[in-house]
Amino acid sequence: MPPIPLFRDRQEAGEKLAQAVLQEVEQLDLLLPMRAIVYALPRGGLPVAAPVARSLNCPLDVVIAKKVTRPENPELAIGAVTANGHIIRSRQGAFIQPLGGSWRLALQEAQAKAQEQLEQFTASRPQIDPKGAIAVLVDDGIATGMTMAVAARALRARRPAKILICAPVAPLELVSLLKHWGDRVIVLAAPETFLSVSRFYAEFPQVEMEEALACLVRQNEG
Repeated sequence: MPPIPLFRDRQEAGEKLAQAVLQEVEQLDLLLPMRAIVYALPRGGLPVAAPVARSLNCPLDVVIAKKVTRPENPELAIGAVTANGHIIRSRQGAFIQPLGGSWRLALQEAQAKAQEQLEQFTASRPQIDPKGAIAVLVDDGIATGMTMAVAARALRARRPAKILICAPVAPLELVSLLKHWGDRVIVLAAPETFLSVSRFYAEFPQVEMEEALACLVRQNEG
C-alpha cells in the first residue's frame, strides 16, 4: 500500500518548511547582526525555497549541482558536481578509476549540464555575496544527499557564517550524515523507508524553467 503523501505539492511543502526554518532562525537569533540568503537547488527546489525566502524577507539565489551517473544506469548517482567544479564521489564512484574514461566522461557531462543551466539562471540571479551571511540551502527533497552535499561544499567555499540544509523530506539514515555538510539540518519528515522524493507528494510535476525563473524574479524584484 503506497504511503499517504505528506505534502499536496511543492508550494505547500515550502510553506511548511518556511515555518520550521523561521522558527529555527528565531530560536538561534541567527539574523542579528547577520543577514540571510536562501539558495535553491533547481529546478524542483525553487518553488519550495521561494516561501522560505519570503518568510525571511531575503534574496533567493541558486546553486547548480548535478548528479554524476553511470552511462548504463543514469538513475544511479556515483557522485555530484557543481557548475563551478566542486566534486563529491560516492562509494560506488570510488570503484571507477579516477583517471578512467567512464568517470571522467560522466563528470564532464554532468558539469557541462550544470554550467548550461547556470547560464539560463544568470540574468535572474541576485548579485550578492554570502560571505558572513546565513546560507539557507533548500531542495524539494533529499534522496541520496549527493547534490545537497556538493552544493553545501560549494557554498562553504564562499565563507558564509552558517549553512542551514533544509528539505521537506529525507531518508532517516541521511539526516545525521547531512550534519557533516551544514551547521543545521532542518527536515520536516525523515522516514525509514524511502524510495523516491515523489512518493511523499500528491502532486510532483517537473518544474519547467519558466516557473523556476519566475520564482527568482518575484522574490528578488525591487
